[in-house]
Amino acid sequence: MINRRNDVLLVDGYNMIGAWPELARLKDIGLEEARDKLLHMLADYQGFTGLHVYVIFDAHQMPGIGATYNQHRLTVVYTKEKETADECIERICSEWKSRRRNVYVATSDMMEQHVIFGQGALRMSARELLIEIKQNNVDIKQTITEPATKKRHSIDNRVTDEVWLKLEKLRRGQKPD
Repeated sequence: MINRRNDVLLVDGYNMIGAWPELARLKDIGLEEARDKLLHMLADYQGFTGLHVYVIFDAHQMPGIGATYNQHRLTVVYTKEKETADECIERICSEWKSRRRNVYVATSDMMEQHVIFGQGALRMSARELLIEIKQNNVDIKQTITEPATKKRHSIDNRVTDEVWLKLEKLRRGQKPD
């Protein structure tokens, strides 16, 4: 499991949507639903691993200058006109290769994996990322539901599970119910 606070994960958003069965089904309903689900899944992953996650969406066929914004504490990038997600990922890898951090790139595009690997980034396939996200979800549930006697902090046994769930949502940048 990746667990380094200075490390970065660059995710080819539409590549994940096409590769993950749940997101591919959602895409048939609407692309926005699939994007939202992907961002929620990656926000949980970021919160648990400590990685800073950038999700890059391909907008090369759309006119405009591109956009970058934060959603659920993720950095979401829509590429500028005439720039593919692959080109954007390659540019970011090139800019960050000298910094003291690992840069992981999640894509199942084999050509892109070879290019970013040559730039010093570490590759992760869509399947590998999905497996890791699913394992993290199991770990999160186990952490939340473990008995109070095994929890680390003295306040743990005085706070209800409902309060812990709300605090966890706040930590991930989500609104508690």
